[in-house]
Amino acid sequence: MRFPKRISLTAAAATMAMVVSAAAAMAHINGNTMNMFAPASHSYSGAWPVTVTNSQFGNGTDCLTLTQNGGNGGQASLVAGGQKYPYGSFLVSKDILVVTITEPLYGQNGALLFIAHANKGHIGQGIFEDDRGGSDFDTGGLTFGMKGGC
Repeated sequence: MRFPKRISLTAAAATMAMVVSAAAAMAHINGNTMNMFAPASHSYSGAWPVTVTNSQFGNGTDCLTLTQNGGNGGQASLVAGGQKYPYGSFLVSKDILVVTITEPLYGQNGALLFIAHANKGHIGQGIFEDDRGGSDFDTGGLTFGMKGGC
């Protein structure tokens, strides 16, 4: 079945109009017309000051370094009270950042957990947990400072 040239051009123009309209609608939903066809990546890589409050043992401000691996996560390390914890990882999923830092203990490992709201490269407030031997040892409120602030 052959279509006349006029019908083919009209169909192509209508299809293009629908694609551009859908892209514009998605850009409006995302709030940025510059990201109409390819959304900008939002990096969490950097050194972040983290402040723990209302905790029994972990109050204070330390430096959490995140190194993103091109996806939604990567490596993490922490400097707390002059001690470096070099082994950790992080993941951002559904606007939630989860950072796990391995804490060497006597005969077993613990984990320092930093959980906070994260969106478009910005990290908000959250919860800190010090997990030792599979049990909750300490918890507190968590506030992230400006990236590059430590």
